[in-house]
Amino acid sequence: MIIDSLMSRARTSIAKRRHYNRLVAEIDSFSSRDLADMRADRSEMLYQVHKQIYG
Repeated sequence: MIIDSLMSRARTSIAKRRHYNRLVAEIDSFSSRDLADMRADRSEMLYQVHKQIYG
């Protein structure tokens, strides 16, 4: 029972980290020009992604 709980939490944590890493890579792929066109700030986008994934 304890092992199952630990494994489940580990799987959840790994899935969150993968999702976070994918989103960060996508944000990092935007050029400064792309961000300017979107009127977006890279650091704010990264902050919002972190907040969305990890609460």
